[in-house]
Amino acid sequence: MKKKLIGRGVIGFPVGIAIGYVITVIISICIGDGFFHPVNPELVNKMGSELNAILIQTGLSGIMGTGFAMASVIWEIDSWSLAKQSGIYFAIACVIMFPISYFANWMPHSTAGILSYVGIFVAIFLAAWVTQYSVWKRKIQKMNEGIQDNNDMN
Repeated sequence: MKKKLIGRGVIGFPVGIAIGYVITVIISICIGDGFFHPVNPELVNKMGSELNAILIQTGLSGIMGTGFAMASVIWEIDSWSLAKQSGIYFAIACVIMFPISYFANWMPHSTAGILSYVGIFVAIFLAAWVTQYSVWKRKIQKMNEGIQDNNDMN
């Protein structure tokens, strides 16, 4: 288990950086002013320069990728119920995302901003969970049908 955690963590760091970069490209496209917006202006002000802000955001994205990759081993603990796996994974995701998002200024530092961020985070988590659940449920049904067909032939 330790080996798997470390291996996923090592792979998760660059994957987190890559996902963070893609998100900045998407945000820049959505702003639509023809410029690349690598970081939130509040983070630039806090860090003193755009380069410092980019370095901090890159490191935070890598840490986030590491955390999510390492937490993925939870889904392989067969002795836990799906509810327990989901609850613990969600709790870990919150512990990873909230401080990083707050520090990187990915959310407004106000009660309304925090509540909005939490609502969006929960909605995205639920959408991803339902999607994965549906995909795996269909795969299992197909496997069971294949087994049943095989048993019917014998």
